[in-house]
Amino acid sequence: MTQMIIFLSFVFSLLLSPSHTLTLAPALYVFGDSLLDSGNNNLLPTVARANFLPYGLDSTKGPTGRFTNGRTVADFIAEYLGLPYSPPYMSLEVPKSLTGINYASGSCGILPESGNILGKCLNLREQINLFERTVKRDLPRKLKNSTLLSEHLSKSIYIFSVGSNDYINNYLETKFYDTSKRYLPQPFAQLLIHNLSHQLERLYNLGARKVVMFEIGPIGCIPAISRTHAHKGDCMEETNQIVSYFNKRLTPMLQNLTSSLPGSIFVLGRANSLGYDIIKNPSNYGLRDGSNPCCITWGNGTSGCIPLSKACQNSNKHVFWDGYHLTEAVYSVMASRCLTDTSVCTPLSIEGLVKIN
Repeated sequence: MTQMIIFLSFVFSLLLSPSHTLTLAPALYVFGDSLLDSGNNNLLPTVARANFLPYGLDSTKGPTGRFTNGRTVADFIAEYLGLPYSPPYMSLEVPKSLTGINYASGSCGILPESGNILGKCLNLREQINLFERTVKRDLPRKLKNSTLLSEHLSKSIYIFSVGSNDYINNYLETKFYDTSKRYLPQPFAQLLIHNLSHQLERLYNLGARKVVMFEIGPIGCIPAISRTHAHKGDCMEETNQIVSYFNKRLTPMLQNLTSSLPGSIFVLGRANSLGYDIIKNPSNYGLRDGSNPCCITWGNGTSGCIPLSKACQNSNKHVFWDGYHLTEAVYSVMASRCLTDTSVCTPLSIEGLVKIN
C-alpha cells in the first residue's frame, strides 16, 4: 500500500470539492496537548514551543506553533467539516471566531501539575475555563439570543487528545515528580479518568453535545521513551501497559456520560491500536520509517527539533517528526479513519456524528 498517502490526499480533495463545500457543523472546538496545539504555547512563558523551523516545514504558513511538519488531526477534521482551522485561543483573532477555537496547549495534561516543569501551559481545567468564557462572554456578542447559542453549541464538534503528558511529564518523570511513588499505575489511571470525566461533564453543562475523545497513543514507542530506557523490541512495552490502564477505563467512562447526559454522544477515538500498527507496520500505510524522527534533535532523536535545523527530505514517509510527535502523513491517516471508520471512532464516526440532529 505504498500509495496510501497519495490516496488519502485524493480522498480529502474529493471531500473538499465544490460538491462538498457545505459546512457540516457550525464550529470545531479543540482541546488537549501538543498533538493538537495550533499556537497557544507561542504566547505562553514556556520552553515547550514549536514556532520555529523546521516545525511547519511542509505548511504553506510555515511555523505556526503546531508540533509537526504540517497539519494536525484537528486540521484535517476542520477541512472535512468545511471549516477554517480553529485559531488558538491565545491569539488576538479569537473573539471574532464563530467557527471554532483551539484551546490545546503543549506539555499540559489532565492534572494541573503535569508539564509545569517546562513553564506555563493550559491544563485541561483551564482550557474548559476558557471555553466557559467563550460561551458566556464572546459567543453571545455574535449570537444574539439563547436559542441560537444553544443550537450552535449542540451542533458543533468537540475533539480532545489529552493525557499523554500526565505520563510523559508527570508519572514517568521520576526526577521531578513523586507521583509514581504515591500511586500504583491503576489507581493513577482512575485518578485521571475521574478528573477527565468531571471536565467533560462541565463541557456538557456549557452546551456541548458531540464530543470525540482520543485514547492516549502508544507512548512506549516514541523515540523519547524507547531510546532512553533499556528494553527488548522496538517499544517500551511496560510503558504501553501502564498507559493501557487509562485507555481501558476510557471506554466505560464515555459510555456512562452518553447514557447519563441527555442528548449527548461521547465518541472514543482508538488512537492507540491504530498508532501502534502504523509504527509496527509503516509500509501498510505508505510509510517507510517507523522509528527515526524526521527532524534533527538533541539526544539521538529523543527531544524536540533543534531550532532552524534541517529535516529529512521525505517527511511523508516517516512516522515520527521529532522525539515525541508524529508527521502530518500519520495525522492524515488517523483523521481519515476517524471520519468514516466506526472501528476507529466508535460508536460513531465523525461522518455519522454530524448527521445527528
